[in-house]
Amino acid sequence: MKEYSTDSIRNIALVSHSSAGKTMMTEAFLHFTGATTRLGKIEDGTTVSDFDDEEKRRTISLYSTVIPIEYKDKKINVLDTPGYNDFIGEVVSALSVSDGACVLLDSVSGREVGTEIAWKYVNKFNLPRIVVVNKMNRENADFKKAMASLADYTDMRLIQVQIPWGEKLDFRGVIDILTMKAYDGAENKIVDIPAEYMEEAQQLRAALTEAAAESDEELMEKFFESMELSDEEILRGFSKAVKNGDFVPVYCAAGGQEIGVAPLLDAFINLMPSPAERKPIVVKDKKGNDVEISCNDSGPLVAYVWKTTADPFVGKQTFLRVYSGMLTSDSRIWNSTRSVEERYGNLNIPMGKDNIPVKTVHAGDICSVSKLSETVTGDTFSDKANPLNVPVPEYPHALYRVAVYPKTQADSTKISPTLTRLCEEDMTLSWYNEMATNQTILQGMGDQHIDVAIRRAESKFMVNLLTKEPRVPYQETIVKEASAMYRHKKQSGGSGQFGEVHLKVKPNPDAEFEMHNDVFGGAISASYMPAIEKGIRNAMKEGILAGFPVHGIYVSIFDGKEHPVDSKPIAFETAGREAFKLAFADAGPVLEEPIYTVKITVPEEYMGDVMGDLNTRRARILGMETEKGESTVTALVPLAEMQRYTTQLRSMTGGRGVFTMEFSNYEVVPPHITQEIIANREKEKKEAEK
Repeated sequence: MKEYSTDSIRNIALVSHSSAGKTMMTEAFLHFTGATTRLGKIEDGTTVSDFDDEEKRRTISLYSTVIPIEYKDKKINVLDTPGYNDFIGEVVSALSVSDGACVLLDSVSGREVGTEIAWKYVNKFNLPRIVVVNKMNRENADFKKAMASLADYTDMRLIQVQIPWGEKLDFRGVIDILTMKAYDGAENKIVDIPAEYMEEAQQLRAALTEAAAESDEELMEKFFESMELSDEEILRGFSKAVKNGDFVPVYCAAGGQEIGVAPLLDAFINLMPSPAERKPIVVKDKKGNDVEISCNDSGPLVAYVWKTTADPFVGKQTFLRVYSGMLTSDSRIWNSTRSVEERYGNLNIPMGKDNIPVKTVHAGDICSVSKLSETVTGDTFSDKANPLNVPVPEYPHALYRVAVYPKTQADSTKISPTLTRLCEEDMTLSWYNEMATNQTILQGMGDQHIDVAIRRAESKFMVNLLTKEPRVPYQETIVKEASAMYRHKKQSGGSGQFGEVHLKVKPNPDAEFEMHNDVFGGAISASYMPAIEKGIRNAMKEGILAGFPVHGIYVSIFDGKEHPVDSKPIAFETAGREAFKLAFADAGPVLEEPIYTVKITVPEEYMGDVMGDLNTRRARILGMETEKGESTVTALVPLAEMQRYTTQLRSMTGGRGVFTMEFSNYEVVPPHITQEIIANREKEKKEAEK
């Protein structure tokens, strides 16, 4: 592959709802431009961008893939993204390094939930975009209806720049308003517009001319004088308007049949900005100040790591977007995020699973390097003397949790490094150890997302993991004061064990645990106090009511007895532990559960269902507000009621509902639920003992 300068590069993310045809459109680009000799098929697992074994097995895209398309002396880096909600993190990563977006609509379904989510993220990154009504050869295809479904959703002005030549099974090509030519897909040639379409084409041409004139004062003056513009002026004006985000051009195609591909590639080149035409990016210097960086070869080096993949056979692959400066092969590079120097060999242009070696990568381009040891997703490379950091985009919070545990003893030693590596690759995955339940928790965007991560651990890292629903991290505490004593006496020949402890417990909301030595007259030597405390702390850690950690306790040791020969620290440890258990049982023991502040945003029509469902989850509604057809309800909900809410909310709202959760506080569990929890724990214990 030859070198491409910044002006000759386009970075375009293909985004849509699942199954709108992104991967097949990418295949069509490759085949049309001669990069491949035949069109791959998703069901056969022969597409260039869906090369992972798991993608082939599921026949959906799971990862964002870079596919460079060489066309008319330009390089278009097409980023084929997943459409399924669980893999939205891949879409965010791809959009963060793109300069434009191509939003695909299914000609039958029109706007779907995935379209809306993708559209919001394209807005968030403020990217110019093109809309393509795809699969126009489907039996119930309806271009106008699909376009109208999107027009109802957005305030942005959609401009139709193509007319489908035939529809449904008779779809044979596209009539392009920019060139005023018809592209015959059946015979793969450019012809004059058929007479029956000429009137509609001229009406659309007038609207397009007016839109082009709006973007430029000089063109506007000429348009008012003569009411017409030349082809070159229309293209120039319309291109400026699209790049500014004033208009969104709407195209039509049948990617699987390679119909409408050529005009679409032309649109990428003519209507989408090169990296040099985008606004300067704002980065942070070493003092944390904002610095604007323009995209050109002569600027300071700024290269952002937007994706990493780990493979035991190929090694770690690091994907970079060069925002400024140039990279050359066999170099040392400074990771300003981690303050370490990395060495790499070949520079590659990624093409699906293949890597094309290149000597130089210019500003604005996307490349990959192998086997960097310290670097992870979200890091920035820059000059050591002038360290700069690209802000990491905001990813949606992972709200679907599972407890993971090793399948065999051999897997247990590898579980931590494996989960860490999986989370380094995917910014929407995270894991932590929950001390209250002694479980390792893996968090993701949904059940499919977690399932893919577990399978990846097995296939790529040779670690077998099992999952189950995580236990809720309840806590135990008391609500009143109580006292107890316990004498530990053990005689088995020789010196025995003796220790007697009298203690008092009471609630202590200001601290996790406090213990005071209130013994007078030396009934218990001060040297035994640490042993007593150890016994109490062990009892608190193991839990008394239902096996959950105890907190918020004040303990006073006020009396006891010791034996000059038989008393030992172990005896007082046992006595302290058992006395604490007895006092705790008399002090009104209760379970406390974590309460979360939950914000749920759904289209207005679903709010009644959501509110009714929240009432069944012991929720306390704090407030509700509505804006632009979407309602947001804020409520306090116990974590126990939110364990699988991700799946349930999607089911209730057709995937359109989103929510966030933030820990608020602990509250006492109602008595009837406490009894259920205790019974379940007893059952678990018995099963574990079998």
